[in-house]
Amino acid sequence: MEGERTEGDELIDDYVDCLMSLDTNARPGPSDGLILGAPVVEGAVGGRTEPDAMRDFASAEDPKEPVLGMTFETDEAAKAFYNEYARQLGFPFRVGRSRRSKGTEEVVVMKRFVCSREGTCKKKQKSPDEATRKRERMSMREGCNAMMEVVRDSDHWVVSKLEKAHNHDLGTCSTNVGYIRARGLLSGSDKVTMVGPDEMAFLRQNVLGEGGDAQGLIDYLKKMQVNDPAFSHAMQVDKNGCVVNVFWADARAKAAYRHFGDAVTFDTSYKKNKYMMPFVTFSGVNHHLQPVVFGCALLMEETEFSFVWLFETWLAAMRRKAPCSLITDQNRAMKAAIGKVFPNSCHRFCKWSILGRTKQKLTHVYTEHPNLRDELEGCVLESETIATFETTWMSIIDKYDLRKNSWLQAIYNIRQKWVPLYLMDTFFAEIVPTLKLETMNDFYKKYFNTKTTLEVFLNQFNLRMASQYEDEAKADMETYLNKATTKTASLIEKQAASTYTKAVFSKFQEEFTESLGFIIQKTESGCISKYSITKDEDPSETFYVTYNASNKMANCSCKYFEFSGILCRHILGVYIIVDPRQLPPDYFLKRWTRKARDDDALLEENNNYHDEDPSHSITSRYNVLCIDAISCAERGAGSEAVYKAAKDILQKAYQEIIAYERNPGRGSQRDVININEDVTIDDAINDQSMPDSGRKVTNLLGQFLDSSWSPV
Repeated sequence: MEGERTEGDELIDDYVDCLMSLDTNARPGPSDGLILGAPVVEGAVGGRTEPDAMRDFASAEDPKEPVLGMTFETDEAAKAFYNEYARQLGFPFRVGRSRRSKGTEEVVVMKRFVCSREGTCKKKQKSPDEATRKRERMSMREGCNAMMEVVRDSDHWVVSKLEKAHNHDLGTCSTNVGYIRARGLLSGSDKVTMVGPDEMAFLRQNVLGEGGDAQGLIDYLKKMQVNDPAFSHAMQVDKNGCVVNVFWADARAKAAYRHFGDAVTFDTSYKKNKYMMPFVTFSGVNHHLQPVVFGCALLMEETEFSFVWLFETWLAAMRRKAPCSLITDQNRAMKAAIGKVFPNSCHRFCKWSILGRTKQKLTHVYTEHPNLRDELEGCVLESETIATFETTWMSIIDKYDLRKNSWLQAIYNIRQKWVPLYLMDTFFAEIVPTLKLETMNDFYKKYFNTKTTLEVFLNQFNLRMASQYEDEAKADMETYLNKATTKTASLIEKQAASTYTKAVFSKFQEEFTESLGFIIQKTESGCISKYSITKDEDPSETFYVTYNASNKMANCSCKYFEFSGILCRHILGVYIIVDPRQLPPDYFLKRWTRKARDDDALLEENNNYHDEDPSHSITSRYNVLCIDAISCAERGAGSEAVYKAAKDILQKAYQEIIAYERNPGRGSQRDVININEDVTIDDAINDQSMPDSGRKVTNLLGQFLDSSWSPV
């Protein structure tokens, strides 16, 4: 079945199109500057600067016209060419017909691209009841014969049939209509002769409700604001006052960002499915390797201006703390906006997105070579050094004779923008290279179809968020109640087991046990010593560790710690030799530990508010108290027992506050409000008459109050 072309293909497809625009009858060869083994040049793509590689392959003033006998590397290249041709002339098109070869291994051998007004609409006879129930759908088909047909000829595609004449006016129908209709956002009854602003109006109407007045969304945002005073939201409107884009983030999203916002993914999965609502999320990974959301938006306009607005709005809601790294899909407008709003954040293209599109682009090749997909993914995900990656990639290309494949050439030449090995000196919070967290695409597949209303969709999304919070709370409780199991008597392993969450410790333990199998040789002695680390079965892969005896810190050539936040097996192997007792505390990033949410950042924000003198502002005082309350709520929701105890304590604290309001002098004799006059926390912890389960719950509650409660 023909896959929809997504705008996420832009950066890579534009690069391929640039090559083809040079000479559509010539295949790239050594003289084209596209040798797959070419060295990486910072900021360069295939011998051209990156901005050049992202240009459209044909200018508006000189559109290329198809001719009989024209050849293309792939059917997708032919489709991209016809797409540009149709855009320049002003008509939407579609794949009208395709044919597959006969036999056990069916591959596409013909595709016909036709004007969207091709064919005629056959009206179905309806009963009187059906006629009253359903509106008459307007068809855009007018019997237009314009088309371009391409057939497979050995290793390329040839234009075999061509008709350029249309039976209707051109330029009256924006190609964006086809895009919006393809997303399922316009029905057949919607007029298709509209232009720019009208398209957006129809898009707003479909997403935001009847009439496009966004009332349903406004009601949702109001309800969220009432239930969560720390809730933030904003709307971007056009010059006519109509809603273009909408952003929101609740208190939990903001709290999650404080702890885990160092590495962020901007998820635009809706582009992968034509039935998806234009819903995007800012997300990351928590200390249990679970997904967390930092904010949401309805993105109905994908211009650089809209992306800048969205990123600036989100950054303001997150107290202007930019992430260390940002992962997105490929999009020119988005990339330009990121450069303006996040100039100091490392921007990387999503490897899963590119690997997924590789599957789409190489369908016929994968059919012929079933092992190719696993070999390419293994090359990207499992290579430990850049040299290994490049050698493995070249061997795969030569093995399957793919040196002339434009898609593989393109993604290889921008490898420094998406292959993790080239970005190991930046923190991306990826400690499991093969781990693929649930995306919005997975969520859409479960809950969304063309009949789902915005209200139902948002409610389903809220339920999903609640499920994520519950999963995190369960993992927190599991970490506190059950100690991780060590495999050795090493003090270093025991130190890590008592510090990390169970999920992160499991990965650390893997690195630790692997470190025992390396051959470690000291190559330089002194205060700063150097070591070479190799394995018997692969002596060609050598890593180098530098150890500073004065501060007991080490660095490795693999840069795994800088990338993931936990020590690599190479450094651990050296520590087993030089200091087997314990690791320096700097190697335990708080975001991976049991106390990831027991936060210094909270105290820092409190201090920032105090610097502003909260006594001068109701808003400042409110924000300080909200931070404390949210912290208590996060810890108190860990289990039903802790929840009940926390709720009782907070209710008594509220009563004390009311009493203090009525009689301010009453509380002046105490340094801290006693929020449990009948049984204090210390008494409860020491009460040996309590059942074991009761003491355990009270102990946990005492821990969460000690670590999270910061009286103002």
